[in-house]
Amino acid sequence: MNSKKIIENITDWLMNYSKKSNTTGFVVGVSGGVDSAVTSTLCAQTGLPTLCLDLPILQNKKEHDRAKKHIDWLKDKYKNTSSESIDLSKSFLSFKNSVEINSNKNNLLSLANSRSRLRMATLYYYAGLNNYIVVGTGNKVEDFGIGFYTKYGDGGVDISPIADLYKTEIFEIAKKLSIIKEIILAKPTDGLWDDARSDEDQIGATYEELEWAMKEKDYGKNSFDFSGRKKKVFEILNKFNKQNLHKMNPVPVYLIPDELR
Repeated sequence: MNSKKIIENITDWLMNYSKKSNTTGFVVGVSGGVDSAVTSTLCAQTGLPTLCLDLPILQNKKEHDRAKKHIDWLKDKYKNTSSESIDLSKSFLSFKNSVEINSNKNNLLSLANSRSRLRMATLYYYAGLNNYIVVGTGNKVEDFGIGFYTKYGDGGVDISPIADLYKTEIFEIAKKLSIIKEIILAKPTDGLWDDARSDEDQIGATYEELEWAMKEKDYGKNSFDFSGRKKKVFEILNKFNKQNLHKMNPVPVYLIPDELR
């Protein structure tokens, strides 16, 4: 993979999109993970104003510390970078207490997604304030393979610069960009759960395994072509893809028949 050229191309693409959209900069939510670290660095490399938002919600300390370390590193390296840290824990708990009055106890996933949507609302607040673009941090497996993101949460963005890169490719880009090693080595997590569960814990497969299955699927293969662990991974990919297709497809629109107009 030509990491250097990919970095140059994405940086140019970001600059051109900003110019065409008549916006003046970028806002990125920084989580302490490799995807947001790479995305924010690519934005900073454009030379345009890049606002990094640290938005903890009852956050695991290690995740939050990594986010702060990356932001400090980025601001030191790129003078067009600024940051804001907004602890949304009280806002989330206020929302949680309000909805739980008439809610059943089986609401953990809904509450986890609500964290992501609260962050999205905050990102767009700052984007509107500054005439910036909200930049997505999703990778190819998450965005187009298994739909592992929150609809109108971290999926609610204006532009997605790394969504055609597999996770393993993002790690290569991260090394080329000299992203902090601690971030590169950290277990991927969406940061939406109190127990700091990893993406692999939730999905049941690694990103490397899912990448393999996506590529095999592109070749026309399916689960019945394999056995053992490979068969299981294919079934996981198909299950998540099917149940999350509504996220990945455009919002359906009912088209009024001409004869009814």
